[in-house]
Amino acid sequence: MSRKKVMYSVEYPIRCSPAILYEFLSTPVGLQEWFADKVDQRDHKFFFSWSGSTDTAMVLENVENEFIRFRWDYYGPDEFFEFSIEQGPVTNETILRITDFADKNDIKDQEQLWNSQVHELKHRIGAS
Repeated sequence: MSRKKVMYSVEYPIRCSPAILYEFLSTPVGLQEWFADKVDQRDHKFFFSWSGSTDTAMVLENVENEFIRFRWDYYGPDEFFEFSIEQGPVTNETILRITDFADKNDIKDQEQLWNSQVHELKHRIGAS
């Protein structure tokens, strides 16, 4: 029996417009720049490839320039990962919030993985 995963979020300020950021989060071309070696899309399914292995994620919901929510095919029915874009209330900076699920013991490792992925994203956008 699998253990119940817990939801966690990480936030990153990104120096670019929400529209540009959304392209990097929601299109195969954008995601391939920073998230996976190769990304394909058929309808609401995305196919992410890393070093020859492929994982499939379904788009559950999305609002242009605001958020996109995926579910990996190995996630439970209540689990997802989401990229949401917010504007800082004072500075008006663009903030990327990533929400994901992991075993409690794996959250720190998962956060470090997101940190390195987002570092690559910022580099690709030219915002690092």
